[in-house]
Amino acid sequence: MINKILILGADGFIGNILYKELFPYFDVYGTYRIPNPEFETNKIMFEFDVKSGNINSILNKLKPNYIILNLKGDYNKQLKVHQEILNHTLSSEDCKIIYISSVNVFDAKGKFPSYENDSLLADSEYGKNKVNQEKAISKLPSSKYVIVRLPLVLGVNSPRIIQLKEASKHKAEFEVYPNMIISVSTAHKIAQQIHYIINKDLSGIYHLSSNDMIHHSELFEEITNKLELKNIVFKNIFKSNKDTYLAILPKYNQLPENYQITTSQVIEDCVLKEEISSLK
Repeated sequence: MINKILILGADGFIGNILYKELFPYFDVYGTYRIPNPEFETNKIMFEFDVKSGNINSILNKLKPNYIILNLKGDYNKQLKVHQEILNHTLSSEDCKIIYISSVNVFDAKGKFPSYENDSLLADSEYGKNKVNQEKAISKLPSSKYVIVRLPLVLGVNSPRIIQLKEASKHKAEFEVYPNMIISVSTAHKIAQQIHYIINKDLSGIYHLSSNDMIHHSELFEEITNKLELKNIVFKNIFKSNKDTYLAILPKYNQLPENYQITTSQVIEDCVLKEEISSLK
């Protein structure tokens, strides 16, 4: 039986790449938030907004085996939608949730990098929302969910790289954090990793990040040099006098070596794809 997969938030940066990765292999559907004539004419994309959408009608129509949660919008509305999905998953014999979470569930820590089984502690509104969502999902039977936590996600068309190029174009400031140590990944690698998790029917918590770390400022300075961007004004933001970590690392649930990535590969991936696209 081919798995039927529903991606909530398939029109976002990560959701779109994930959709393209999974579509050739599975029966894949998605939701989009902003009206799009291209989506309106097909039967695999559904318009949905957490403010007013009825997720149950989509779930009852599709009866997916996997629901990938990658929603944006009002946090309280998200929680309500997620609760409806949890209820559906519990009542369905063959349905599993893959929740896309974030390094920000640890953003109130800072002294060390965080691993899969570490206690959650957030002080940002975004991080606290992710913590609440994770806690709700973790009440499901362990076989019913996967939580994937993401670090800073880059790629040639990622919001942060586009912002970097715009800063170069307009001779604008670009904020960097010299005392912040981070882990990173690319959207394409994350899509491959989630594909593997589905193929192997894995459960649990996964840190889909690089195996190593880098200072935030060093990362963007190196990308800037490799892309030969000019006129960027790096604005140094110091949140502490000492090095702090906003980094996750895989430790207990490591994927096979060919599904792992390093910071140097992330940087090279951004540059390589830039070179390829420029040749077309």
